Amino acid sequence: MKLYHALQSQGFGTRKVCVARVRAGEVAVNGKICDDPEARVDPTQLELTLDGVAWPYREKAYVLMHKPAGYECSHHTSHHPSVFSLLPAPLVQRGVQCVGRLDQDSTGLLLFSDDGQFIHRMTSPKKGVAKVYRAACAEPVSDAMLDALRSGVQLNDEPAPIAALACEKLDETTLRLTLAEGKYHQVKRMVGATGNRVTGLHREAIGQFALPDSLAPGAWCWLETDELKQLEQPWPSAMS
Repeated sequence: MKLYHALQSQGFGTRKVCVARVRAGEVAVNGKICDDPEARVDPTQLELTLDGVAWPYREKAYVLMHKPAGYECSHHTSHHPSVFSLLPAPLVQRGVQCVGRLDQDSTGLLLFSDDGQFIHRMTSPKKGVAKVYRAACAEPVSDAMLDALRSGVQLNDEPAPIAALACEKLDETTLRLTLAEGKYHQVKRMVGATGNRVTGLHREAIGQFALPDSLAPGAWCWLETDELKQLEQPWPSAMS
């Protein structure tokens, strides 16, 4: 692979911009400045450095963010800033997309990728990838409410009742809900169907991968192979 092409694939601009940056001596390959945009590089052992930041080459981007409240999961926002403003420009330039969405007032685990197949696997209802949420409720969480969520509640525009994979009371007004789907406003609608109301929502985990405590709200990190496998592992209570 030519150096300028590697840069372009990682989101560092158009061919013209990448060629110019290399020729200007702004790009290091594995720690050494290279000013030849046509130089051949091995993508399997490639680390690019621009503006003092090291970027290991990644054929596809898999990114985790701890989404803070007050951000919309859209490039074209209505009333709040975009979650994409929290990502570095090269990731946005290479076209990463939200893997499922969280409402502007919701927080927690949010994935981004430019791998269409991965996005489909993680979001398709047919794949049944578990999502775990912690929901704060306006009214106390009752046993009847938990039973209804476990057995299934009827939502508007849905042909059949929808049940949680798991549901537990954490304190007087907080519950943890595990779902096999990701329908529009699903947690809020399911809780609403029991006569209660969600006042705060946080996504804790997907599959068997939990949001790391060390990742601060608004921060992001790369996902590695082992973590990607955890995302697609079935939730224990859903395994036969």
